[in-house]
Amino acid sequence: MLKKLLLLLLALILAILFIALARTYMHVAPPLNVAERSVVEIDKTNVSNNLAASIRFKTISHQDRNNFVEAEFNNFIKWAAATYPEFHSSMQMEQLEYTLLYKWQGSDSNLAPILLTAHYDVVPVIPGTEDIWEEDPFAGVISNNRIWGRGALDDKSGVIGMYEAATHLIMQNHQPKRTVYFSFGHNEEIGGGGAALVAEKLKNAGVQLHWSLDEGSFVNKGFFPGVDKLVAPINVAEKGIMNLLIVAKAKGGHSSTPPKKTAVTILADALIKLEKEPLPGSLEGLSAVMFDGVSKHMPFGYRFLFANRWLFGGLLDSLMSTTPVINAMIRTTTAPTMLQGSIKSNVLPIEASALINFRLHPRDTIESVIEHVRRVVESEQVEVRPLGGMEASGVSEWESPGYEIITASLNKVYGEIVSVPGIMIAASDSRHYSKVADNSFRFNPFSIVPQDMTGFHGTNESIDADAFVNGIKTYVEIITAGSNN
Repeated sequence: MLKKLLLLLLALILAILFIALARTYMHVAPPLNVAERSVVEIDKTNVSNNLAASIRFKTISHQDRNNFVEAEFNNFIKWAAATYPEFHSSMQMEQLEYTLLYKWQGSDSNLAPILLTAHYDVVPVIPGTEDIWEEDPFAGVISNNRIWGRGALDDKSGVIGMYEAATHLIMQNHQPKRTVYFSFGHNEEIGGGGAALVAEKLKNAGVQLHWSLDEGSFVNKGFFPGVDKLVAPINVAEKGIMNLLIVAKAKGGHSSTPPKKTAVTILADALIKLEKEPLPGSLEGLSAVMFDGVSKHMPFGYRFLFANRWLFGGLLDSLMSTTPVINAMIRTTTAPTMLQGSIKSNVLPIEASALINFRLHPRDTIESVIEHVRRVVESEQVEVRPLGGMEASGVSEWESPGYEIITASLNKVYGEIVSVPGIMIAASDSRHYSKVADNSFRFNPFSIVPQDMTGFHGTNESIDADAFVNGIKTYVEIITAGSNN
C-alpha cells in the first residue's frame, strides 16, 4: 500500500513538473517587431544647451506657497518664447496662472485632439546636500556627455523635448490633421493646480481628448533581472495617494521619571506593527500583464517561475517585495515620513504622531487602507486620523491607437525594445488630464539606468545627452503619427 502511495506521489510530481516545463517553454516572447528606423536628425549640442539653460531658472515648487518666486517662472516663460519663436508663432497660447497651454490647430476639426504634457517646476534641493552634488544643481552644466541639474530628468527634459520636437516638425512644414495640445504645468510637484485649470478649461470648451501623454516611466535597462534588452513600461494607470496620521497618547510629565511606556514608544510599537503587516501585494491585474510581457525575455529560471504563478505565486510575491521599485508595482506602499513628539527635550509628550504616506495600488481604495491600518494599530492609546487623498486612476486601454503610436515610435528610434503596459508608482498631472481624455498614458521616452534613480528628487540629477536626443526623436515620431492618425 505504501509503495503504491509513493508511486502515485512520484507520478503526481512528475506530472506537475512536466506541466511546469511545458508552460515554461511556451512562455517565450515572439520576435520583436523592428520598424524602419527613424531618420529624424537632432542637433545634440543645441538641444543640450537649451535644456541646460532651462535648468538655470529656479522654478521651484515649495510646499509653503509663500516661498513661490514669481520672477523665476516669468523669466522661464519669457526665455521659452524667445528660444522657440517658431513654436510660439504656430500655436495659440493661453497662460493659466503660470501653466502654459498651447493649441496647434489641425486641419480636420472632426478628429478629437491629443495632448502632450510635462511640467517645468522642480522640487527643492535638500538643504545641506548642495556640496555633494557633482555640479551645481542650478548651474545647468554640461559635462561627460550629461546635462546636470534639478529638472534634468523630472521634468524639464520633457518640456524642452516637446518644444524641440514640435519646432523640428514646424521647420519641416508639418501640418497636423488632428489638433495637438501642449500643456506645461507650473506646480505639478505640489498637486498640479495648473493642470486642473487646463482640464477644467478643456471640459468647459467641450474638448474630449483622444488620448494624452504625460511624464511617467522611462526607457530602461538593468531594472528587470536577466533582461538585457531595453524595456519601455508605458504606464496606463497611476497609483493613488493618501496620508494618515497615527497618534499615540500617554500621560505627560517630566523626562526624569518616565513610565515604562511613553507616547513615543507606543508610537514606535504601532509603526513596527504596520511595517510587519503591509497591505497585501501580488501579481494580478495590470501588474501581472506587465511582468508577463517582461518575463518572456528573462533567462529560463525566471521564466520557469513566472510561467507557473499557479505554483510559485507566493515565492514570486516574496522575491519581488524585496526590490523597492518592483514592490511598489505590486502593492500599496506604506511610508512613514514625518514624526512629531515633545516640544522640549525634558518634557514627555502627551501625544506623539507619525504621518504615513500611502501610494494606492488600483486594487485598493482609501477606505480599505484606513480599515487595514485601524485593524493593525488602533487601540485605546493609538488613534488613526485620515488626512485625505486621491484614489488610484482608472486603467487606460493598451490595445488602442495612442498606445500603439507610442510603441511604434519607440521601435523606430530604439530598434529592439520591449514595450509593456505599466503602472506609475508616483503621481502626475494626468490625475487631472485623464478627466478629459479617452485614454491617458504616462511615459518619458528617454533612457535611464538604475544609477540614475537617485537623481529623482535627490542628488546629482542628470540626463545623458544622447538619451535626451533619442527622447526628442521619439516625441517627433509620436507627434507626427498622433497628429495624422
